[in-house]
Amino acid sequence: MTEWMIQGSEGLDLLGKTDLPSGRAHAAAIIVHGFKGYMDYGMFPALAQHAVSEGVIVHRFNLAHSGMTRNTGTFERPDLFERDTWRHQVEDVMCVVRAIRDGTLAGDGLPLALIGHSRGGVTCLLTAGLHADGLRELRGVMTINAPDSCCRMSDEQRTQLLRDGCLESPSARTGQALTIDKAWLQDQLDHPGEHDLLAIAGRIKTRVMVVHGDSDQTIEPRCAMAIAQALARPTVPAFISGGDHVLNTPNPWPPGGNPPPQLGEALDWLASFLREIPLLADR
Repeated sequence: MTEWMIQGSEGLDLLGKTDLPSGRAHAAAIIVHGFKGYMDYGMFPALAQHAVSEGVIVHRFNLAHSGMTRNTGTFERPDLFERDTWRHQVEDVMCVVRAIRDGTLAGDGLPLALIGHSRGGVTCLLTAGLHADGLRELRGVMTINAPDSCCRMSDEQRTQLLRDGCLESPSARTGQALTIDKAWLQDQLDHPGEHDLLAIAGRIKTRVMVVHGDSDQTIEPRCAMAIAQALARPTVPAFISGGDHVLNTPNPWPPGGNPPPQLGEALDWLASFLREIPLLADR
């Protein structure tokens, strides 16, 4: 595993890690974390290890406006967290793609997969749909417990955010009183075509695998059905029995730990997804 830093959205630092397979790689993958997450949160080390065992180069990173640095115990940059937008996140993913293309990161010339959990799944879908014509190397997208829209706020929350200019969003993990700036919502209102998730998902030209825990109390499993039906290549979601929003995975992930059954099932789906990537690349 190697650590790296490249430039992301707004010229901010993207801090990441790359895991390399021991033999010849047949694909590369980018893993994107969700809201208040980070590259080492919960299931992500296990996803990376499993993908590497399938001969895939894995890049994972902290989104530039996540507020997270390499210190996993706190949001060291709550000011950046406050300024986050979907367009920043899409640009971050494209910065990683460009770093792969120019050789800064490993994987140039290999077929590419995007893998995202929760809001990270939304970011992957937006990136794949908005850049459908330019992502020539993209051969697959996998979402895990992703919502089916860019904004799940109630009307009351939206009104409050636009009126007050910010909205509190405390972190249960760190106890910090984080805030969201109205720019997050205003950007969606100003650029609706770039935030209509289901319409954008319908532009994706490659295969999409939709995985969702059927006991997810954070993002309703019905969201998986909505995403799957909106795709240009409609698919059947893979529902994981008893799976909660983090697939019952502890944070932090214990080194060498055995995955809970729900995460284990997701890892099996990941393996089958990644094994198809070389086949899709040949079509």
